[in-house]
Amino acid sequence: MFTVLSCQPCQQTGFKVLSKTSTIITLVFLLLSIVVVVAVTLVQINHKDILSPGLKYGIVLDAGSSRTTVYVYQWPAEKENDTGVVSQTFKCSVKGLGISSYGNNPQEIVKPIDDCMNKVKEKIPSHLHKNTPTYLGATAGMRLLRLQNETAANEVLGSIQNYFRSQPFEFRGAQIITGQEEGVYGWITANYLMGNFLEKTLWRRWVHPHGAETMGALDLGGASTQLSFVPEECMQNSNSTLQVQLYGYEYSVYTHSFQCYGRDEAEKRLLASLVQNSRDKTKVDNPCYPQNYETVLTMKSLYGSLCTESLRPTKYNPGQLINFKGTGDPALCREKVSLLFNFTACNDKGEDCSFNGVYQPKLKGKFVAFSGFYYTANALNLTGCFPLADFNSSMWFFCSQNWNQLPFMLPKFDEAYARSYCFSANYLYYLLVHGYKFNTETWPQIHFQKEVGNSSIAWSLGYMLNLTNMIPAESHLIQLPVNPFLFAGLLFFFTAVALLCLIFVVYLCVVSCMRKNINHMDHVLATE
Repeated sequence: MFTVLSCQPCQQTGFKVLSKTSTIITLVFLLLSIVVVVAVTLVQINHKDILSPGLKYGIVLDAGSSRTTVYVYQWPAEKENDTGVVSQTFKCSVKGLGISSYGNNPQEIVKPIDDCMNKVKEKIPSHLHKNTPTYLGATAGMRLLRLQNETAANEVLGSIQNYFRSQPFEFRGAQIITGQEEGVYGWITANYLMGNFLEKTLWRRWVHPHGAETMGALDLGGASTQLSFVPEECMQNSNSTLQVQLYGYEYSVYTHSFQCYGRDEAEKRLLASLVQNSRDKTKVDNPCYPQNYETVLTMKSLYGSLCTESLRPTKYNPGQLINFKGTGDPALCREKVSLLFNFTACNDKGEDCSFNGVYQPKLKGKFVAFSGFYYTANALNLTGCFPLADFNSSMWFFCSQNWNQLPFMLPKFDEAYARSYCFSANYLYYLLVHGYKFNTETWPQIHFQKEVGNSSIAWSLGYMLNLTNMIPAESHLIQLPVNPFLFAGLLFFFTAVALLCLIFVVYLCVVSCMRKNINHMDHVLATE
């Protein structure tokens, strides 16, 4: 008699081993799938790179009374508090005189401008040309021409506009800016370059400097001069105040522009007054010209300007020649220069008056003096900050020199400028000391400076900064670490694997429970 052994326990043992192994493998795959899905998602969200949409460019033509300068500016397209962080990348001086000198032949202004614009085209990527805003701002020279001959001024601007219609850039017009605008734009430039509006932290973020004070701006051009600063108290004369908003902050800036008080026009008025007071109208001594210097000027070069029209002689002949001889007399030069200012007009207006009866609040803080101020001080071998006594002694020494000595004293010799530096120095002294009320204590707060870094201190940069408020910012470009299509595929695949593993685990659990129930029933029946 043989005993037959049942295989059911063996089958049950084998199933348990298989079930346990499958469950462990499935759980491992489920866990790995979940980890991969979470990891890829976190990397995609937290490690994306925000790329700048690139750079934007802008072009400003500074059309001054004596010359035109083309500036190219650039700034990140995303901007900072609605104002672009602008920097100068290129500068080109247009050959010849200022555009106001082309009143009789406006079509001839195109050629010298075109020479500079061809260089500009090489500095700006060609695919950005059509989106590069271009502006021309004309200052005191054109303001005078418009007053003297509005038709001629319009023809000059029209010639420039016709030229830019054929250029690839987005020309937004040629306009004559006011003296106040010129002053406040210069103030913006000076403070921007000095870091009074923005500064970069260690984390390379642009922030408003804590407790930053603004600087005043002193600009001396050929036909006008500007004074701009934020005064201590609110000003009573609102006509002298401009509201400026930059980088989320608002400033109330006092600014005044003195027409006909630029260096060139002021010298014309001096020469005209010397002729007026000379017995011989064709041979005139000039105490502001160096000793042994002589030059011949036409009447038109003196009296052709609106600034000297009132001094024009009765018998005016534009082509008549006047011989000027330098006497190099510093004391007499200073005396003659003082007559260019009307200080008596302020006698009844108290301390808040500069000259010619013009309102001016009390000076406050530090100032930066650029353009003609810088070039005059530099000719005296002075730059930066220095005492008033040093300026006076250098001026007196320079004005006492013989003409033959000047080429060895000046960093760059140019006859038209060299002969006039003595006048410029005396004029600068009277304008700043007797006009604006700088004294021995406040004079060292003036910083005579031409540029900061590679950027020129000129109103054009402030003009560009202000105009960027109207140029829309571009959105950031987001670069993800994983390609969006690949990311979607990985997410779908590993999510599907996780779901299948979860379903399989549930299935194994159900089968295991059913097995246990069957075994329990079998055991109960066997016992009965």
